[in-house]
Amino acid sequence: MTRPKIPKAITAGLILAILLDTIVQISWKLAVSEIPNNASVPAVVMGAFSGLFFYVALLAFAAQFFNWMHILAHTDVSFALPITACSYITVLAISRHSLNEALSLTKVLGVAMILLGVIFISRTSHQTGYVNPP
Repeated sequence: MTRPKIPKAITAGLILAILLDTIVQISWKLAVSEIPNNASVPAVVMGAFSGLFFYVALLAFAAQFFNWMHILAHTDVSFALPITACSYITVLAISRHSLNEALSLTKVLGVAMILLGVIFISRTSHQTGYVNPP
């Protein structure tokens, strides 16, 4: 059985989903990094709303929502969702490089397993194009 070819629009949407999820996660981290650890709940709320990265995360999250709706309208969620797990790889790389977070062998092996799973999932049969609901 041959696998259906993934349309370029779906591929682009999945790449955009990974990029947007990476932006959301890194922005959330940067947003909360500006708030003191012992801040009260009102101070956390005020700190979040006064920081640029909070709004970057919200904007990326909104874009991610609309992109995801477009992807799901054109392909199986059981195919698309596992592929977006590639954002674990991009978040780990940026966290290590730009945020100086620790990178252990366990994290590297975990990300390698995720990547292997994505490779397996991407080789399964799936419906792409306009899916008509039952």
